[in-house]
Amino acid sequence: MDNRDYTLIIDKSCSMATSDKKGGQSRWLEAQEFTYALARKCEELDSDGLTVYLFSKEFQRFDYVTSAKVSQIFVENIPEDTTNLGSVLQDAINNYFTRKAAGKTKPNGELILIITDGVPYDRQGVFEVIINATQRIENEQELRIYIIQVGSDSQATKFFKALDNQLQSVGAKFDICDTITLNDLEDMSLADVLMKAITD
Repeated sequence: MDNRDYTLIIDKSCSMATSDKKGGQSRWLEAQEFTYALARKCEELDSDGLTVYLFSKEFQRFDYVTSAKVSQIFVENIPEDTTNLGSVLQDAINNYFTRKAAGKTKPNGELILIITDGVPYDRQGVFEVIINATQRIENEQELRIYIIQVGSDSQATKFFKALDNQLQSVGAKFDICDTITLNDLEDMSLADVLMKAITD
């Protein structure tokens, strides 16, 4: 995980306010804990912090996020609206290539982690954004996208599995996408998933 930059994209759509376990905390609070854990881990290796996006219909980007800033971001935002993944993912990828052109990226590239619970309404757009990104990288390790599905939307699972397994069959130069779903999560906490993602 050394010498790599991390971007975290978090779904802020309405459904993230719900809980998957009776009496349990909301997906939104789980995402906050995950973000804090990732920020802490990154601070051990990388003093410049994380890039964090929150997205629903629109998106916001927060640069240089340290663990001390995480709770403020989540307190100031509440889940609302729909799931527009394509535009936020495009911005995150553009941000990586802009930094790469300026010589400001790490030698081992970038890992983009996405926490989401539903089907994006721009599914074709999401495919196109990722396929286009693969045409601009030198190898499949340079830019990795790791999608973590919280919640149990079967249509979302189907879509994310397609991203995981079918990218190259529809024109991607490399397979740069991995997904983990609620079923995969059964025996893992989000912290476990985090460690799996950043050490794969």
